[in-house]
Amino acid sequence: MENSKIQEILEKQVLTVVKAVEDKIDDEIQALDRLDLDDLEALRERRLQQMKKMAEKRNRWISLGHGEYSEIPVEKDFFSVVKASDRVVCHFYRENWPCKVMDKHLSILAKQHIETRFVKINAEKSPFLAEKLKIVVLPTLALIKNAKVDDYVVGFDELGGTDEFSTEELEDRLAKCQVIFHEGESSINTSKSSAQTRRSVRQSTRSDSSDSE
Repeated sequence: MENSKIQEILEKQVLTVVKAVEDKIDDEIQALDRLDLDDLEALRERRLQQMKKMAEKRNRWISLGHGEYSEIPVEKDFFSVVKASDRVVCHFYRENWPCKVMDKHLSILAKQHIETRFVKINAEKSPFLAEKLKIVVLPTLALIKNAKVDDYVVGFDELGGTDEFSTEELEDRLAKCQVIFHEGESSINTSKSSAQTRRSVRQSTRSDSSDSE
């Protein structure tokens, strides 16, 4: 007797949930039915405009050098670079192993995050900038938004304190400062895992860094 009552209660609860779901679906169907041709055309036009704006943004970014990891040859060019793009990651480097590790990760991220300009500049050949921005430890990443340095990533301390960090760990750090978009329509996602990325970075870097130190 007790079991039958419990069964009856459970059935009523299930029916109540099902009824609520059905009502919600009915409401959504009715809302769609109320959309006339003008509404649908307005939605289509709005979406087309959004796509057009995104395409224009991407074309502008590419024209500014986004999508590639490039070097600023002389320090005076630094100012025109940071003024042209809303978001810039600038790697202050010298010719050593840690900086080569950072190079490999930034080369990957530059292709994934076309919304941000990724550049490098030789700190030893840029004494004015190094002093002005208080660059002491190399590698240092200056994270620049709207032509102002917003944050720094100094060495590998924030990345586990080792050169074994993954591209995704660096990506998370840059996203935390909002100098890149972590996910979204302006970000190009890849299917590489952390382990694959870390392995490929270390292997390719070791192979071309016999004079690293």
